Amino acid sequence: MTHHWGYASLALYAASFVCYARVLYVPNVWVGRTASLLLALGIGAQYLALLERSRWMRAVPYDDLYGSMLLFAWLLGVTYLGLEIFHRQRSVGAFVTLLLVAWIACLSAITPDFAPDPPPARGPLFAFHVTLNTWAYAAFGLSFVLSLVYLAQDRLLRSRRLGTPFWRFPALDVLDRMARSSVWVGLIALAFGAVMGLIWEHRLRGTYSLSDPKVLVTLAILAVYAAYLRLSRTSNWRGARAALLCAMNFAIVLFSYTFVNLYLTRFHRFF
Repeated sequence: MTHHWGYASLALYAASFVCYARVLYVPNVWVGRTASLLLALGIGAQYLALLERSRWMRAVPYDDLYGSMLLFAWLLGVTYLGLEIFHRQRSVGAFVTLLLVAWIACLSAITPDFAPDPPPARGPLFAFHVTLNTWAYAAFGLSFVLSLVYLAQDRLLRSRRLGTPFWRFPALDVLDRMARSSVWVGLIALAFGAVMGLIWEHRLRGTYSLSDPKVLVTLAILAVYAAYLRLSRTSNWRGARAALLCAMNFAIVLFSYTFVNLYLTRFHRFF
């Protein structure tokens, strides 16, 4: 299998990171627009890489752990670009693109040279279920990054030892709004994905496995992020405390994405 689109996406993400990082030091409208354009081109190249992998496997591209992680990175980029356009903020793009570069580089080092066994036919409903779940995890991952940036900037503001680039970060309230927007995207995607999964399971088995660990941890994720959205608007939790809660919630997402998928569930395991 060739990987030219994967390498192209890595190069575009790296070039986008350089432009975003430049904007932190020397604000320039055209450099910022170039950064966004390079990110969009990188997302397009990674989509073609996923499509190429799907054709090579003759199945959905996420049917193994490598493909699932590749899809996660792509959806993380898509979600961030959407939030950047919606909130008109490019100041945190350097952190997101750096994460994408590191993620794709690590995946490139462990790219399998042979196609996994063809999966059983599961239908488009299952494909949408998994895609929406992965999108939710990517959105929660983005909220995790934004929360860390919030906490770092809040600490620097309190210490009064600011370097030049930190003055060009978004205001704390903007970071808070972006994090909450990302959480909303994750909750909506996860809720719709869960509904599709239940419909698919009922069609397949005529019943629901509500006691499955994957179902239980999904309900936990919905609960903790809904609690974050509620608490982040109260006076006692607004600010750094809410950002810390959002960052800590991501531990449950990682637990679901890795340990639960690999060891605790059979029916809901898709790689």
